[in-house]
Amino acid sequence: MVPIEPSEVERVFREAGALRDGHFILSSGKHSPRYLEKFQVLQHPRNTERLAAAIAEWARTSEVETVAGPTTGGIILAHEVARQLGARAIYAERREARSGREFRRGFTLRRGERVLVVDDILTTGGSVLETIDAVREGGGAVIGVAVLVDRSDGFAPGIPMLALWRLEVPTYPPSECPLCASGIRATHPGTSPAPAAAAR
Repeated sequence: MVPIEPSEVERVFREAGALRDGHFILSSGKHSPRYLEKFQVLQHPRNTERLAAAIAEWARTSEVETVAGPTTGGIILAHEVARQLGARAIYAERREARSGREFRRGFTLRRGERVLVVDDILTTGGSVLETIDAVREGGGAVIGVAVLVDRSDGFAPGIPMLALWRLEVPTYPPSECPLCASGIRATHPGTSPAPAAAAR
């Protein structure tokens, strides 16, 4: 049993200020009135340790040898889950010349090496699928996928999967976005500078 309830995961995100309301342009190009800024959670090691513990507990009997995550947030999560499992952590980076991800920096996998793929927020599932492909191309065996939040509305990789919290977030093509129609300014989350600190 996963030792954390979805309501607790939601509380962690809300208290960290990671669940934001507004008008956001997502990496997919779609628009949304809500955005999860996972780094507001991952900047606090105790939060990361607590959430990773639930993943590690779920995977503990699967004889995980390596934990792999996509850049960028997946690096932090893979490292902490691996630490708790006594495994190693690697990460998959975007390819420069073609689509997909690959392991660089000397990361290699043995034939059949048992790999748990982790990520922070699952939206379209693209990063997870690319990481799974990278593991398989390297000769490893993906034994499961675990994410902090699943907002994909039905992603099914065909292997065991854990999501600590499932969240429905509406998204719209730009031409159908009610926020655009209302004249609300859209922003690209994750690229805007933080607001200046209030004067003391």
